[in-house]
Formats: sequence, structure tokens, C-alpha cells
Amino acid sequence: MADTFRLTMAQANPTMGDLDGNAAKVRAVWTEAKAASSDLVVFPEMFIVGYNAQDLIMKPALQIAALEAIKQLAVDCADGPTIAVGGPCVKGSELYNAYFILRGGQVVHRQLKHHLPNYTVFDEQRLFSSGPLGGPYNVNDVRIGSPICEDAWFEDVSETMQEAGAEILVVPNGSPYYRDKFDRRMVHMVARVIETGLPLVYLNMVGGQDDQVFDGGSFVLNPGGELAMQLPVFDEAIAHVEFTRTDFGWRCCEDHKAVMPAGEEQDYRVSVEALRDYMRKTSFKKVLLGLSGGIDSALVATIAVDAMGAENVRCVMLPSEYTSAESLSDAKDIARRLGVRYDTVPIAAGRAAITSTLAPLFEGMEPGLAEENIQSRLRGLLLMAISNKFNEMLLTTGNKSEVAVGYSTIYGDMAGGYNPIKDMYKTRVFETSRWRNHVHRDWMKGPAGAVIPVSIIDKPPSAELRPNQKDEDSLPPYEVLDAILKMLVDEERSVAECVAGGFERETVKRVENLLYISEYKRFQSAPGVRLSKKAFWMDRRYPIVNRFRDPS
Repeated sequence: MADTFRLTMAQANPTMGDLDGNAAKVRAVWTEAKAASSDLVVFPEMFIVGYNAQDLIMKPALQIAALEAIKQLAVDCADGPTIAVGGPCVKGSELYNAYFILRGGQVVHRQLKHHLPNYTVFDEQRLFSSGPLGGPYNVNDVRIGSPICEDAWFEDVSETMQEAGAEILVVPNGSPYYRDKFDRRMVHMVARVIETGLPLVYLNMVGGQDDQVFDGGSFVLNPGGELAMQLPVFDEAIAHVEFTRTDFGWRCCEDHKAVMPAGEEQDYRVSVEALRDYMRKTSFKKVLLGLSGGIDSALVATIAVDAMGAENVRCVMLPSEYTSAESLSDAKDIARRLGVRYDTVPIAAGRAAITSTLAPLFEGMEPGLAEENIQSRLRGLLLMAISNKFNEMLLTTGNKSEVAVGYSTIYGDMAGGYNPIKDMYKTRVFETSRWRNHVHRDWMKGPAGAVIPVSIIDKPPSAELRPNQKDEDSLPPYEVLDAILKMLVDEERSVAECVAGGFERETVKRVENLLYISEYKRFQSAPGVRLSKKAFWMDRRYPIVNRFRDPS
């Protein structure tokens, strides 16, 4: 019986539905693992398809093709290390989230996920059947137990495997990011190690899928909960880890432990990686955005350059008579600092034509919101025309505060294919902009230094749709608004609790009403990266028609 066991961890980035491409990644890593004399090479949850596939996973044609791809992998990789890879498994009329073990040209074991998450972005109880509590599988006389993702957040699956003879736990995951989630993962995994007395390999995928980013950060814990090694967050990585048999069971040899970045850096990296992968996986090469001279578009432009490179970003200023000289100067300044293409497309002539066209209908009525929104919708039309003409995806730039209360124009500044700051409150936009001006990392394709002019950060926010307009004419100060929104949205607090927290009831009720009546806008908004557990989309699903208001 061997006293060493080598395992290759593939912290890899699948592309949703690209079965051939994902299988090719498996083969490439398997080849490296074979050269490294590994016994087992492990991949994340549902890797052959990608995660989270939502209703796509229920399509029979996909299920059949995924199983064929897995069987072909077994044949192609018959003469080397065992492969463990995630994919869908159909048994009769039941569909399971499974982990396939491939050895000697065959599928030799299927581990079926038992605990199915059904909260925030997860709908697995709707998609899959719950598998039975399973036992370990054998790899070169070492018994491996594989609780699949959520299975390791509970005691029973790991303990059952340990009682059935498992010697090492390998946990494949498709665990998406939200701030501070890594600490929660670590707490749960340490608990499983303490309970079972077994070493544990936690393997997470990386990469973006729609609104979610999988942040990696895979690690190995030794018995007692000691961290033996850790991979970096967000980066694809392959690690060959060595286990040795001791009188007290298997232990992982000490290896490199990557340093975890601070929370604000992780949030920004998620915004960059989400856009980068969204572009790559949808085959877009270039982006454009309206650059207003304000903080939101400035930060989105910076994220775009860090994700795509300046040569792939176009910024467009669309001034009206209400656009201040400061905004014109600031927009040009940040475009120069970032090194992007900068175009100016005035909207005065188009606005005049539309106003003239509508004049007979609007005769005798005072100008107001409808006229202001013409400007925003005209900008959206022009930006979409540029997008169509040059095949450049339009980015929208509304922050979470504006998305929450509907401080945006549907079919206007909401137009676009992706929003990198959709889950970032306005106060966080300011904080992130200051942070980016002082920090540069190798994964950023943009320049170092103060890329966002201080004049943009310091000036009062304004939509500039009428003379001397300021956001605070229509909304509470953002420090107040964001604090109320965090209570109402992120924490699901009552109006009474917000008032007890020191906010005026009239202000809280106004914000609550704006939040509810803006649901129709959010249903039609562009997807955007998820940074929190209460992002607008799958995390928070409210009806459009809704007369409930908190009476407290």
C-alpha cells in the first residue's frame, strides 16, 4: 500500500454550454497531471456544462451531449490518472447534479448531490432531484469521499462518507462570489474536518457567468483544520498536491498559501472579471459607453479599460445645452488619462427635431420630465446606433442606488448590454474610484495612477437634464439614501426598524415607494455583476404589480 498520494487540483474557468471546449480543458489538465505522476485530477462542480446553467440543464439534448462528452473523456484519458468531473446525470425520470469518476476508459462511480441549495441565485430543488447519502470511491487504494458543494455545508454527507471508510474528502464547488463569502466557506470546511478527522480539498471554479463570478480561492485543510495550501482568488490555476500517510491518517504536505486581497479589491476585481468574461464568452471584442463627466460613467470606463484594454473601449460625450463646461472638460480629461477613443456627438439638433415633432401634441403644456427624458432617450438611441454600426457592446452605467429607486430613464440611459456597477451603491462608487486612483495590480489592463480626475469625484452628482440640476433635488443625500436602501433591500428591514435607526419616517416611506414602483424598470434593465447577497435579479425577485407598503 503506497504511503503517498498525488492529487491535481484544476481551478478552472468553464464556458457555459461549450462542452467541447470544457472537455478540452479537462484533457489539457489531465495531460499535465499525468506528467506529474498524479493519481487523481479533480475539477469543479458541473464543469463539463458550466455553472449555474439554470433551465438549460433541463434540456434533454444537453443532458445527452454532456454524458457523451464525459464518456469520451473516459476513453481518451484511459491510461493515466483518474478524473473527477462534474456534470448532469439522468436516472430514469430523475435529473441529478453529479460528480463522475473516470478511470480505465469507463465511468466507474457517480456521486449524486444530496443537499440542493434553493436560495439567493440557486434553484437546484427546482432543477434536480436529491441523491442519496453516498459512500467513497477508490483511487489507487485510497478511498475518496466527494460531498458536492452544498453537501459540505452540512454534517451528514461528510460524516456518512467518513463512516463508510473515506480517507480524504474532495469537495467540488461552483460557489459564486459575494463580499466576505470566503470566510463563511472556511468556517464550514473547518467544521467538516474537525467532525470527520479527515483532510479536505476544497476546489472552486473561477470565471464569470452572466451576473455571477466564481472566485476560486481553492484550498486544502489538514486534520485539525490547519491550512496546508491555498490557491489565489480569481485566477485559473493548476496545483499538484502531495498527501502522505501517517499513523493518524493522510496529511497534505505544506505548499504555497496565496494571500487574500482586501474586500474593496475583490469587489473591483469581480467587476473587471465579470465584464471581461462576459465579453469573451459572448464573443464581443469592444465596448462603448456614454461618458458624461460624472462619477458613474468614469468608473465604468475605468473598469472597461482594466478589463478589455484601452484600444477596445470607445467613450462618447453627448452634450446638450445643459451639459456644464466642467463635465465636458472632465470627460475629455478621463478619456485622455485612460487612453481610450473619445468621440463627441452633440444632441441639440436631434432634440430640437424631436421637440418640434411633438410640439402639436404638447401644445399648451408646461415642459417637464417628458422633455428631460427625451435627452436621455436620444442619447440611448445614438449610442445604440454606434453599437450596431461598429459591433461594440454598449455598457450602461447606473449604480445600485439609482437602479433601486428608478433614478434612470428606461430606453434611455438604461440602454445597454451589461452594467459593471449595477450592484454597487453610489457611496461605494465614490470609495471604489478613490481606491482605484491609489492602487494598481497586474490584472488591470489600464494605466496606474489617478485615472479618475479628482474634480469628477468631488463635484455634486447631476443628471444635467435641466439648468442647475442636482441629484439631491430629487433624492435624499446618497449617504442617507444608501443607508436606508441597505436596510430595506440587503437586510429586508421594516420601515419601523429604519426609523429606529435614526431616519425620518417620511424619507423612509418615500424611498420604500420608489423602490417598489421601480420594479418594472429593473425587469428591463441590463444584467450586471453581483457583488452582494441581495443583487437585483436572481437574489431579489419581487412582483412588478404590488400594492403592499409596510404599515409600520
